[in-house]
Amino acid sequence: MDSNLHSPERRLIDLKIEHADLNAMVDFASHAVPIDELMLRRLKKRRLLLRDQISQLELSLDPPEPA
Repeated sequence: MDSNLHSPERRLIDLKIEHADLNAMVDFASHAVPIDELMLRRLKKRRLLLRDQISQLELSLDPPEPA
């Protein structure tokens, strides 16, 4: 059971959930008045980092087939 909590598949799910949460936060922050530009930039940077981590993990779990 404990190994399932630390599996790459579980990590991928956690990253996707965090990415979705950040999407919601970016949407909310971009419509807030006044807009906190610094916070918005930090959220977007974190979201981009998560997207890169998700892509790398997906490739490691399901490597592309040779041509």
